[in-house]
Amino acid sequence: MNGTRLLRAALGFALALGIAPSIVRAQIAAYPDRPIKMIVGFGAGGGTDIVARIVAQKMSESLGQSVLVENRTGASGMIAAADVAKSPPDGYTLMMGSQTTYAVAPSLYRRVTVDPAKDFAGVGLTGASPLVLVVNPSFAARSVADVIALAKANPGKINFGTGGVGTTPHMTAELFQHVTGIKMVHVAYRGEAPAINDLLGGQIPLMFANLSAVMGNIRGGTLRAIAVTSPQRSPSAPDIPTVAETIPGFAAETWFGIVAPAGTPRDILAKLNAAARQALVNPDTKQRFAELGMTNGSSSPEELDAYIKSEIAKWSKVIKDANIQAQD
Repeated sequence: MNGTRLLRAALGFALALGIAPSIVRAQIAAYPDRPIKMIVGFGAGGGTDIVARIVAQKMSESLGQSVLVENRTGASGMIAAADVAKSPPDGYTLMMGSQTTYAVAPSLYRRVTVDPAKDFAGVGLTGASPLVLVVNPSFAARSVADVIALAKANPGKINFGTGGVGTTPHMTAELFQHVTGIKMVHVAYRGEAPAINDLLGGQIPLMFANLSAVMGNIRGGTLRAIAVTSPQRSPSAPDIPTVAETIPGFAAETWFGIVAPAGTPRDILAKLNAAARQALVNPDTKQRFAELGMTNGSSSPEELDAYIKSEIAKWSKVIKDANIQAQD
């Protein structure tokens, strides 16, 4: 009797092993059959959020399922990153992030539980946004040289805002201080939008912001643009000089990319990558990106994986050279 039960159990197990791959293949073929979440580690209205909402809308159209953007703020995107890394690798939880989350914060926070090089599978790059040094119109500076002169005359007295410790605007400001020999005071917000709001209100005098997040304010005259951080002037804002025109070689941009949890099947990654590429070549997307001063670009999943690894090495060096202290 026991032998019969063992034989039945063994046959059932063998049958299950044979059926399992077929079930997985069927699930992949049917993907997606329900809405997909795209997590953003920063608040609504910031650069990452803006990109996510533009791309998610177009991906929804090509995938035939809603791609819903969800904001989970905190720790420069690392709270959201940890949630995504622990999610089932089934293609229904994605993350739109930038080098802030994928390459800077893991080197900057002491209690990081995420290793982006191992815990994520790349879907694809989506684009890049130059940063822009912007000031409240009441602030006296009208050029990069003015900002440097004012900061040297008032060491440790000028505040600058960012969307959080380790964000690209923060790292850019730290690099700016390092190469110019000035010292300003960092005021970290829970997202770029709150920092911009305080800049508009005059609570802080200046910040490096994603051009995509403040283009409307610049055009409306509620913020004054000093300089963009891209190597060349932005095609959408050619009248704004570059920081490099005053500080040769200075360059920084925020790049954005979509990842999924490690272990996500390659066929699902390929479907998502195709949807992202289709979203990026859509004329509406191109026009919106151009209006925001952004460049759009794409990559294969493997290219994004390699790029994240190279960016981790690059920004780790910046953190060390600028002596930026690790955060809890």
